[in-house]
Amino acid sequence: MSDQVAPLLAERACERLVLEYARLVDSGQAADVADLFTDDGEWLGADGRGMHGQQEIRAAFTARQAVTRRQSRHVMTNVIVDVDGPDTATGIAYLVNFRHDADGAVAAHPAPADHPKFVGDYHLTFRRIGERWYIATLRFDLAFLRRHRDS
Repeated sequence: MSDQVAPLLAERACERLVLEYARLVDSGQAADVADLFTDDGEWLGADGRGMHGQQEIRAAFTARQAVTRRQSRHVMTNVIVDVDGPDTATGIAYLVNFRHDADGAVAAHPAPADHPKFVGDYHLTFRRIGERWYIATLRFDLAFLRRHRDS
């Protein structure tokens, strides 16, 4: 493989991890998100709470998967990945999150939504292990948050 093609393939592999993360959470397979992370991976939320290691990430996303009253779409955009070396990369992606929590046990399809629940940035580091890329850290920063209405 040429020296020019390898970074492009690495960028694409890392970008695909970001998109796969969103698909798994939104399609009822959230527990599988843990498989996208390194064994010692970290997921850090905007509130400062985090999950450390695949086991904690899997447990948290298994709980998210059980919330069948929630309909969400993690719209990932402006994904930029910079390859730092043969086995490391950093990235950022914008997240626009549409979410509706139904009153009943299962979310309606289509779910009502007038605007996003929140918008923010995912800051990521990636690590290649063998031939495969993984998310090493994912940190979320909030940029916009939908206000609760009194009516």
